Amino acid sequence: MESDLRYFRRRAVAEMLAAKRSVTPEARARHLELAEKYTALVNASEATIPLGCKAAVA
Repeated sequence: MESDLRYFRRRAVAEMLAAKRSVTPEARARHLELAEKYTALVNASEATIPLGCKAAVA
């Protein structure tokens, strides 16, 4: 099963790529907003991982 951290990273990248492909400014802004939210979740998740264990979930 995919970890939350991997899911959040995958979704952040997917939303960034979707923003680059967006045709309208509104769609681009929404994708960037979602990318920022997933990036924040990545950062929060990484902050809870013990220092020696970070390589195992990357």
